Amino acid sequence: MAEPKFEQALKRLEQIVDSLEGGTLSLEESLKVFEEGVKLARLCTKRLEEAERKVEILTTDAAGKKTVQPFGETVGGEGSEEEKEI
Repeated sequence: MAEPKFEQALKRLEQIVDSLEGGTLSLEESLKVFEEGVKLARLCTKRLEEAERKVEILTTDAAGKKTVQPFGETVGGEGSEEEKEI
């Protein structure tokens, strides 16, 4: 079975949280959905870390110098006061 996309995993994780907070599940059902939630949380974390690495690669200039910019800033545009050299 293929892993769900990030958005699908996050939506399912939200459903799991709602069902656990609802308090209507039996202990066995709660443990089962909790275990699924942990797996989905790990998957989401992994996907976010992969995306962060891609952004870092894309924001590294030809000289290998990395800059940290607020998310959404364009590389090579006007510099931000918050931009920092690594």
